[in-house]
Amino acid sequence: MLNEIKLKRESKHTKKRVGRGMASGTGKTCGRGHKGQKSRTGGKVQVGFEGGQMPLQRRLPKVGFTSKKNINTVELKYDYLDKISETEITIELLKKYKLIKNKATKVKVIGPVTVSSKKKLIDVQATKSVMEFIK
Repeated sequence: MLNEIKLKRESKHTKKRVGRGMASGTGKTCGRGHKGQKSRTGGKVQVGFEGGQMPLQRRLPKVGFTSKKNINTVELKYDYLDKISETEITIELLKKYKLIKNKATKVKVIGPVTVSSKKKLIDVQATKSVMEFIK
């Protein structure tokens, strides 16, 4: 029964009683040491605080930007499609030939086109120059 469950002896810790004389081991300064910000009540130090010096995260420049929108979008050169023997190109076929990663959901074929073979693109976007070549 739930009312009969007892805790293990190791799981219960006795509360640390501070300021109860020198013999207790945590008397006088109560384990906080002498003076300083951390010995006072409410004396918390902010994360990343370096004593008034300009913190490292503010000294380093902000670099780069990654768009969350285009994580699964891949650009592929039209010339790479020459490795595929089929004429109709789909995203699954590109994954099969390992031209794109498995997590890719959108593919855009880009130019310039230097090959003479024409392929039909199904559910694959393309740039204007590639579309003109295909037509």
